Amino acid sequence: MLLLPNILTLSRILAVPLLVALLWPAEHGHIWRIGYIAAFALYCLMGITDYFDGYLARAQGTVSRLGVFLDPIADKIMIAAVILILCATGDIGGTHIVAALIILLRELAVSGLREFLAGLRVSVPVSNLAKWKTAFQLIALGALILAGGLPEWPFVKMTGLVTLWAAAVLTAITGWDYLRVGLKHMAAE
Repeated sequence: MLLLPNILTLSRILAVPLLVALLWPAEHGHIWRIGYIAAFALYCLMGITDYFDGYLARAQGTVSRLGVFLDPIADKIMIAAVILILCATGDIGGTHIVAALIILLRELAVSGLREFLAGLRVSVPVSNLAKWKTAFQLIALGALILAGGLPEWPFVKMTGLVTLWAAAVLTAITGWDYLRVGLKHMAAE
């Protein structure tokens, strides 16, 4: 439990409420923009810890069951919280909510599927495409957070929205891949 990679993963989970608080809907003004900039800095720090918890665990030979369990949960909690708060603030709005829903629904479905397959002692490795999906999600949400602090730079928000849709497409593709593998094992049972 007290291994550095696990502490980094737990710190990501514990930082989510602060991230949400910084993005909490408020009156538009100078303080509001500072909240978005601070949220962007925290979000980047959380992304860095996501990289280093896995890197350190592998490099030090301290990969633990707790870390393997917590890391994807920490990622999903962070992604879901940011998507929900950005929808609440209107930073993700209109038809772009569809992309956000695709991402959220896939994350829930794949989590349930992984739990089911774990009961069958079947492990589904993370594909390279799923890693790209995660990268696009992180970039999209980071850009949308930053756009809230820099409204005079509309290309930042546009980058976030375009990348959000790219992430949604990759999310649907990788979700289908996981579902196909899961259905094959369900049929075998």
